[in-house]
Amino acid sequence: MATTIESSNAGAASKKKHLGIPEAIFVEDVDSFMKQPGNDTADAVLRKLDEQYQKYKYMELNLAQKKLRLKSQIPQIKQTLEILRHMQKKKDTTDPMDTHFLLADNVYCKASVPPTDKVCLWLGANVMLEYDIDEAQSLLEKNLATASRNLESLEEDLDFLRDQFTTTEVNMARVYNWDVKRRSKDNLLKSAERS
Repeated sequence: MATTIESSNAGAASKKKHLGIPEAIFVEDVDSFMKQPGNDTADAVLRKLDEQYQKYKYMELNLAQKKLRLKSQIPQIKQTLEILRHMQKKKDTTDPMDTHFLLADNVYCKASVPPTDKVCLWLGANVMLEYDIDEAQSLLEKNLATASRNLESLEEDLDFLRDQFTTTEVNMARVYNWDVKRRSKDNLLKSAERS
């Protein structure tokens, strides 16, 4: 009984991981699959499978875009954390910190920053907030952990999607081959009846 519960929990956990992506069911027996309601002709089934395949392609495109955004966001968060740690070390001294900051694309400006315990962070949507260095560091560490976790989840979802591509492509090939065999049988029967 315990193994049944554990295996059902593992199955439920794997379904929850990819909640937004429908699972492609492998067509084991094409004859019985084609006899199911709604599967009138091979062309209709192939259209449904192709539609499902196109939906998977669309999902892959969206996930790939999210992955690119996260892959660019993570280094930016790490760089900002590095700067905050450096500012943390310098805040108890009286020496100003000399640095270069990005003014525009490929245009940097030299600056002298006095020791401070406050920083301003861009939050997005043209919003900037002032934080204590410690608060900013904890916020960025939390954001970095969340972004890393989301990237791992996206990688798993993309792997799952690739499996769905393969399953759908195999199903399409199996239905197409079944239809070719059925047509060749029909043609043989028709030619046998004529002679």
